Amino acid sequence: MAITDWPAAERPREKLLERGPEALSDAELLAIFLRTGIPGLSAVDLARQLLVDFGGLRPLLEADKREFCRGKGLGDAKYVQLQAVLEMARRHLAESLQRADALRSPDAVRNYLTAQLRHRRREVFCCLYLDSQHRVIAFEELFEGTLNAASVYPREVVQAALHKGAAAVILAHNHPSGVSEPSQADIWITERLSQALELMDIKVLDHMIVGEGAALSFAEQGLI
Repeated sequence: MAITDWPAAERPREKLLERGPEALSDAELLAIFLRTGIPGLSAVDLARQLLVDFGGLRPLLEADKREFCRGKGLGDAKYVQLQAVLEMARRHLAESLQRADALRSPDAVRNYLTAQLRHRRREVFCCLYLDSQHRVIAFEELFEGTLNAASVYPREVVQAALHKGAAAVILAHNHPSGVSEPSQADIWITERLSQALELMDIKVLDHMIVGEGAALSFAEQGLI
């Protein structure tokens, strides 16, 4: 049965308009993105099949071009469309964070850093530079490592913070393994960076590790 033959309350687009996007399942949201199905499958049926094939919504959204285009009903045009949607979401989060006090908006910081780092397949170390009012000056990726680690050099972090005119920073890196618990190396480098930056009157407000689920905050864990 085509989606147009479904009761209006069950059609994804009408359901979204009436009840909001949060009321839709992953398959229904994906069906709206797909717009059409393929012979023998409605858009929702195709979406369900894709979620099974990819192992869920997140693996589908984070698939590279080759992996993505292998999916039924997918191709270059859908890949380009998806990347545009994801980038708009990241820019929306960035603009929201620019207007906020980062210290008083931990959820905004966590959401932004998660959007920036969770899809990365190698470990990346980043810095969010803040002014004296804890407003965001800039976000910068400083070091990229292998699957398991990134080499972090305190001198370069200090130089970058001084160049940006930062009064405070929030450090961040991802764990491609998905485990967000800090290692002893994470704790050690955080202490070194805090000491080095303190000499320049730059405060480390937090260090966030992005893995599966919510990003782990050193400040919330009492590690800073």
